Amino acid sequence: MDAITPVVIATLGAGTPLIYAALGELVTEKAGVLNLGVEGMMLVGAIVAFILVLTTGSTTVGVAGAAVAGALMALLFAFVTLTLQANQVAAGLALAIFGTGASAFIGKGYIGVALERATPAGFTLPIDIPLVGPLLQALHPLVYLSWLVFAGVSWFLARSRVGLALRAVGESPGSAHAVGYPVIRIRYLATLFGGAMAGIGGAYLSVVYAPLWLEGMVAGRGWIALALVVFATWRPARVMLGAYLFGGITIIQFFAQGAGVGVASQFMSMLPYLATIVVLILISRDATRMRLNAPVSLGKPFHPSS
Repeated sequence: MDAITPVVIATLGAGTPLIYAALGELVTEKAGVLNLGVEGMMLVGAIVAFILVLTTGSTTVGVAGAAVAGALMALLFAFVTLTLQANQVAAGLALAIFGTGASAFIGKGYIGVALERATPAGFTLPIDIPLVGPLLQALHPLVYLSWLVFAGVSWFLARSRVGLALRAVGESPGSAHAVGYPVIRIRYLATLFGGAMAGIGGAYLSVVYAPLWLEGMVAGRGWIALALVVFATWRPARVMLGAYLFGGITIIQFFAQGAGVGVASQFMSMLPYLATIVVLILISRDATRMRLNAPVSLGKPFHPSS
């Protein structure tokens, strides 16, 4: 147990930013909106959270600021695609590029600056349970919050009337509009939620996971989050499983390098991304399941007058 505990703790930490970003994108895509700008929103959230924590000393303020920054980025995307009817793929790619450049510009004076290591939650149990007890003590509150977000998204999409309306908008916006659902408003709100979650995912990286600022520190996790939604066939439980799978592979490479495994570090570093590609290839072979689970109107523009 003593050997397993650090691996499990590190895996949960590595998967947490992906859970936030992927669950946010899942809700966005369930409404029929394809936002490829997750990487950019995470980077902007990361630098905003870093600056706010550095200046205020409050992780809560930093995370809240990151959520607002991510939502504002998503609002820009929503205005361009939902109001102006621009192509969602092109706008999403532009948002990712813009976020990358903006975060690098804003964070230019903060490169290499480090924050004080975040304090874990420190939860304790009345009885000593192997593995569980040390986990509860070592995990950061944002990890627990990600579990609450997962539970909330799962319940929202499967049980709530508003979630049913959102899914209807993603499946058939024309029919949803005909029965009185405000399609554009629902898509706006879903997109803003996705941006806020991406911002929080970025905040976790710069404030908790590696409490410093480095240009491009998200390192492709936004694209991995997009891939996870497809890997999960738009199901929250699979998103969480995929996030921890990716996190586990990421952590294993560090433990393997520390143990002196005779494999090139460059190959070990590319393992998480290689595993994602392999999984996506395997998933995409089942075209029937993909068609059954993918929102029918995903990426397709809609205007009430159309």
